[in-house]
Amino acid sequence: MGTESVEILYPNGFSKLCNESHQTIIQESHPHPVDDYWYEETIDDDLKWSFALNRVLHQGTSIYQDFALLDTKRFGKVLIIDGKMQSAELDEFIYHECLIHPALLFHPNPKTVFIMGGGEGSAAREALRHKSIEKVVMCDIDEEVVNFCHRFLLVNQEAFSNKKLKLVINDAKAELEKRTEKFDVIVGDLADPVEGGPCYQLYTKSFYERILKPKLNHNGIFVTQAGPAGIFTHKEVFSSIYNTIKQVFKYVRAYTAHVPSFADTWGWVMASDQPFSISAEEIDSRIAERVGGELQYLNGASLISSSTMNKTVYLSLLNETHVYTEEDARFIPGHGIAYRH
Repeated sequence: MGTESVEILYPNGFSKLCNESHQTIIQESHPHPVDDYWYEETIDDDLKWSFALNRVLHQGTSIYQDFALLDTKRFGKVLIIDGKMQSAELDEFIYHECLIHPALLFHPNPKTVFIMGGGEGSAAREALRHKSIEKVVMCDIDEEVVNFCHRFLLVNQEAFSNKKLKLVINDAKAELEKRTEKFDVIVGDLADPVEGGPCYQLYTKSFYERILKPKLNHNGIFVTQAGPAGIFTHKEVFSSIYNTIKQVFKYVRAYTAHVPSFADTWGWVMASDQPFSISAEEIDSRIAERVGGELQYLNGASLISSSTMNKTVYLSLLNETHVYTEEDARFIPGHGIAYRH
């Protein structure tokens, strides 16, 4: 395997360089934790999030992005893309339940779902738990990321083999644009908008208005992850994405949850031209009737309360004027691979 150094993810990465032979030792000869092997993620210019590793399971660079799958001591397997935590084995159920179930529960009878991104398979897994679902299209641009998630994330093996799942390797914008069919729910399980990353154009008003919304059925619902929504981070992209979607849809609901592995509160935005007028009791009833197995995080009360913001975030959403466009985009700290060229 040689002794070439493992490439540091940019701008985040490993706090201690190791060579490939050392990585092999960690994987094959040391089943016990290695105390001095850490990964660092830059949250902001003056703030880093660091966690201890057992081993590096996979690391590479596709034509679109850097990626790594790490075995961490605290959070289990962790997927990193362009130096940003995407999901962690220990608590990814929080993110993916919040991303998928609200829209499907508010919809009167969801049968078809289109997932933009979602290459790890967790969003598809949650959607397929709904008994009414007949078809889930998962469209991810990066085949390399999809393949290694399929291989290493065993919790999603059943979802990847489900006959209702149609996996497409393509840019979600181009795929939606060329399709003639419409969907009951469209989901944005996209990487965070970082400068030079592949996803920021899928957060723009023109995309929502001209391409995405026309592909929703009557009563259709769109939902997207919308980045950090903490008291210090919600103005990075969350408030802008919320305000942008408000320009396109009649009814828009922002909601949040704390995700421990993200070291922050996270935000989602759900939108439709039909009102979201279901009680907590009705949500619980729909969960019991529609969803296979037990949800670990969401119930009716928590879903309703998740859209109540603290005063600071509420006022920011109320007063936000920025509209996300290709020419005037906002980004969270960090850079995608295209930024280097």
